[in-house]
Amino acid sequence: MRIRHLFLSGSLLALGGLAMSPALAQSGPAALSAPPALLGTALHLDQVLQAELRDRGMASALQAESFADLIRQTTRLYLAQTRDRGALIAALMSDPSVAALMEGENRADRERTVRYFVRATRREYDLPLPMAIAAVEMVSAITDRAGRLVAEGQLDIDAATDMCVGLITGGLAGLGRSLKA
Repeated sequence: MRIRHLFLSGSLLALGGLAMSPALAQSGPAALSAPPALLGTALHLDQVLQAELRDRGMASALQAESFADLIRQTTRLYLAQTRDRGALIAALMSDPSVAALMEGENRADRERTVRYFVRATRREYDLPLPMAIAAVEMVSAITDRAGRLVAEGQLDIDAATDMCVGLITGGLAGLGRSLKA
């Protein structure tokens, strides 16, 4: 099992509150590999970073004053994380064994997050549960793609956040209206 040097270096930089250097970010999966003995340490660092993101995300969600504000705050946080650590995450996830391990570790958090957004979507747009579940899964692709565009430098965080909020709230509102028609 191998893990990219990029991941370890980026995690250490991130824990120090520094952004990854552009040279390191562009080295991608071709970066030097760390010895297998560092895998446990690197995965622990990733878990620390994920916990930090989860805690900040929950704090943002609890402070939201409206559904649009909830989407705006959590999207902005996700996009900043993607901008700062996107290359790092891509390099990590390019190793199938690490990706499988991370999938297992993150599954519970993802399911909890999806349930939270499904409940909020149902409350805001009065959607039936199966439709709300499908809608949340579909609109999460919008945020995912925006994250990639931000990480690639094609969109800045403000523009991407505004576009995501408009597409998500507009799409869900339209879906809710179509059920009442």
